Amino acid sequence: MTSKMLRLAFSLLAASAVMGVPARADDYPSRTVTVMVGANPGGGSDAIGRLIAQKFSQLLGRSVVVENRPGASNTIGASATTKAKPDGHTLFVAASTPVSIAPHLLNLDYDTLKDLQPVGLITLVPNVLVINKDMGINSVAELVAYMKASPGKVKYGSSGFGTTHVILAEQFNMAAGVKSVHVPYPGAAPTQVDIIAGVIQMTFDTVPAAAAQIKAGNLKPIAVTSPQRLPDMPDVPTIREAGYPQVEMQTMYALYTTGKTPRPVVEKLNATLAKALEDTDFRKRIDAFGGSVKVMKTAEFEAFSREEYDRYGEVIRKAGLKPGN
Repeated sequence: MTSKMLRLAFSLLAASAVMGVPARADDYPSRTVTVMVGANPGGGSDAIGRLIAQKFSQLLGRSVVVENRPGASNTIGASATTKAKPDGHTLFVAASTPVSIAPHLLNLDYDTLKDLQPVGLITLVPNVLVINKDMGINSVAELVAYMKASPGKVKYGSSGFGTTHVILAEQFNMAAGVKSVHVPYPGAAPTQVDIIAGVIQMTFDTVPAAAAQIKAGNLKPIAVTSPQRLPDMPDVPTIREAGYPQVEMQTMYALYTTGKTPRPVVEKLNATLAKALEDTDFRKRIDAFGGSVKVMKTAEFEAFSREEYDRYGEVIRKAGLKPGN
């Protein structure tokens, strides 16, 4: 190695030390790891985030804690992750909303493609169309008939403008030729409370977020947005079976970290996630969310993440949704 190359190597190491960024994966983790969740406790992101924190703590040999930063369509948690040190000690469990949808609809203080580093896919989770159980409606066809007979009477809830709830509901409006009114909430739980109370009538929610209230009989599921029926809800038809294949969609849950995190650390995080997903008990708990799991290497997931970003951008344009605050 020439003296010039040696000087460059020492300079890079010194810079890493000053920034507090590990130069090698061997140095990671050197302190507590924080898993950011952009939703309230009790939702799908939170449930998966806590599973990740528990398993990563075991695999990495360090304390891993969950920090809930709800609001703004899950983008507050994403924003906090982008502002952290780029050393892999701040992770973000993202659904599709903050990384693939909101960037096309909201004025954000971060650039998804530059400020968040994809780590790996956790699962792809189906959504379920749930309604107020006292409406006297038992199918999508009956819901559409009701909506056509009473335009604008049905209200749907969401966790914010730039969320999958909105994308699915507006796609459903277009496909069925109906009109429902959007009512935003700070999370899945308060949305469900108002559906149960009859304040609003419906939402498209992720299966993990809605499962408890469905099992309790408080919410009525009338369609799932997955390609096939779900084992835990075999009597609930797919949205395609109901006649609306345009509304078929699964929500991505994935792991990201701060942009410019050193590649060796990103690769170690990806390998740790792969080990977690290969663990029988952990895999069963993830499978319980009704999703499909595929272990992806870092580069493969980076490409998948970009494809999701572009795909939702096209869906939003076709649905006629406009950027806003």
